[in-house]
Amino acid sequence: MNSVEVCFSPLLFEEFAKPNSIVVVVDIFRATSAIVTAFQYGAKSFIPVSTIEEARELATQGFLAGGERDGEVVAGFEFGNSPFSYMNEKIKGREIALTTTNGTRAINIAEKAEATVLIGSFLNLQALADYILTQGKDVVIFCAGWKNRFNMEDSLFAGALTNLLLTSGKFYSDCDSANASSLVYRTGRKNLMSFLKSCSHRKRLAHLNLEKDVAYCLQRDVTDVIPVLKDGRLVRLLP
Repeated sequence: MNSVEVCFSPLLFEEFAKPNSIVVVVDIFRATSAIVTAFQYGAKSFIPVSTIEEARELATQGFLAGGERDGEVVAGFEFGNSPFSYMNEKIKGREIALTTTNGTRAINIAEKAEATVLIGSFLNLQALADYILTQGKDVVIFCAGWKNRFNMEDSLFAGALTNLLLTSGKFYSDCDSANASSLVYRTGRKNLMSFLKSCSHRKRLAHLNLEKDVAYCLQRDVTDVIPVLKDGRLVRLLP
């Protein structure tokens, strides 16, 4: 039987990382939700980078540039962090350089773990769980959080995925953060939007008139797309 654990902050990831495991990186509001959406709409790949300068350099090489800091689009970039910005024909077959406040940093950290790195969101939750259940590996759900701090929306997702894995009978958890996430999700699952009304990042996005993004990112099982990190690029996992 395999284990499932939850890491609440990038600062803690070294304590959870283990070779030959699966690491699910999640940044619900909004990086991983946007990445999943972009693949659903035909993007070829993403290169996740930690700095604006790296994304700008890749843009000079023909990549589309996506960038966000503190919820707002980086000046001069074609895309930010909104799933809606990737719902267009322009991204079909294209490679995108992406840098965000939290999500791409977490992906770059996870890459060092010698593990399979997958991208998670509520949008692909069931497909992700179904795939993981076929792999026979321990799982770490890596919450990007907000500037190294715990956040509620990523933890809700962690609880949702933990529940699916535990109820399969193929996983166990001796991890308090996984068990806490599971409890939080079971408490709020009937109405995630309402449950997150006092969430700091939801308030932050509301101030930027991005409540539509929040509602979209909390939809469950919109797609079966699973992005996977291979040689520094996120590509679509094929059946």
